[in-house]
Amino acid sequence: MTEAFLHYIWQFQYFDKRNLRTTQGEELQIFQPGIKNVHAGPDFSDARIKVGDLEWRGSVELHINTSGWAEHHHEADAAYERVILHVVWNEDKIITRSDGSIMPTLVLKDRIDTGLWERYRKLITGAESIPCARGLHTVNPVVRLSMLDRTLLLRLESKAAGVWALLEANKGDWNEAAYQLMARNFGFKVNAEPFQQLATALPYTLILKHADRPVQVEALLFGTAGFLEDAPDDPYSKTLKQEFTMLRGKYTLEQKRLHKTQWRFLRLRPSNFPTIRLAQWAALLSTKRNLFARLTTGEYQELVEWLSIHQSDYWRHHYQFGREVKSVPVLGKSSIHALLINTAVPLLVAYGRQQDEQRFVDRAIRLLENMPAEQNTITRLYAAIGLDVKTAFDSQALLELYSSFCQKRRCLECAIGANLIRSA
Repeated sequence: MTEAFLHYIWQFQYFDKRNLRTTQGEELQIFQPGIKNVHAGPDFSDARIKVGDLEWRGSVELHINTSGWAEHHHEADAAYERVILHVVWNEDKIITRSDGSIMPTLVLKDRIDTGLWERYRKLITGAESIPCARGLHTVNPVVRLSMLDRTLLLRLESKAAGVWALLEANKGDWNEAAYQLMARNFGFKVNAEPFQQLATALPYTLILKHADRPVQVEALLFGTAGFLEDAPDDPYSKTLKQEFTMLRGKYTLEQKRLHKTQWRFLRLRPSNFPTIRLAQWAALLSTKRNLFARLTTGEYQELVEWLSIHQSDYWRHHYQFGREVKSVPVLGKSSIHALLINTAVPLLVAYGRQQDEQRFVDRAIRLLENMPAEQNTITRLYAAIGLDVKTAFDSQALLELYSSFCQKRRCLECAIGANLIRSA
């Protein structure tokens, strides 16, 4: 038995309520099981019950055994003085209040449908990475869709929290926060950290001062990133070195420089090399202005066109300094989609929540609905068991479902899992 299952049983009252009595033999009536508490203190608050002839309003605490009360030292916590009922699976000890009176206790051991418990046990102990894989097709599509709506919102709120952290670090400057978030996402996970460090070392306000001189933007980025120290002496590299030498002194960048070893190349396709991403980032910063305003006002097609950038001539024929190739691709559609999902969408949600403007959140959802689903191991798992994974709305919702519910076996808190557990 688990406390999570007992919480589920109590919250939805899935037990035999005929002839309810406390362990002391008093008649028990339940009018309101209470509101589940996600913070410190008793498990459910604002419950309403009747024990004998007295009606009570207060908190309910649950344990597998009654001895859990003492094990968790609730007798020494004033927050538990308002507990009006102790709900347990098994009574192994009589619990008393601070005034010496016996705590009203309800034992559920013989009142729960064994089939309900068995279905739950199979879900949480199964070998499948998605617990409900075998029974998912039996769940009403409306239930599945409502759960995906819920997980998408959870994911959007989580990403918005990351934006708010950046906003706080930048003293409320939305442009700087947008710039740092986008820089991180230009690292595409593998090089996200050094990209963010680079954006912190080179504030957006500094970049804007040189945006009309693309070669200086490239010099600032590649020099501060640590790539110019051992770059060859071809004309392009020499120009960048000269520009960076001047800018490094002007902005005291020596102590802010990253080291080349912080950037990862291993197991990356050449088109994803950090040098190429830096060149593309430089092209964006040199040709586009007002990152935040553009990302939060544009619709899908406008933003795709806005992000369809070409890196400078040198980087159309080099993956790294001094290594010439025939051709290097420009920023592709899938990369643009990734940038929109991880930059524009979180910015829209964070700004919409801060301004209490739902239209920004709606725009974020429209963006997701207009983009194809991400293709990865997790989305393929769900597609294999019969879920439609067509848009980025679907894939983002499923990624959150997997990480927050399936992986953690939180089936009782998932509408899909709970539906399967209840089904006879």
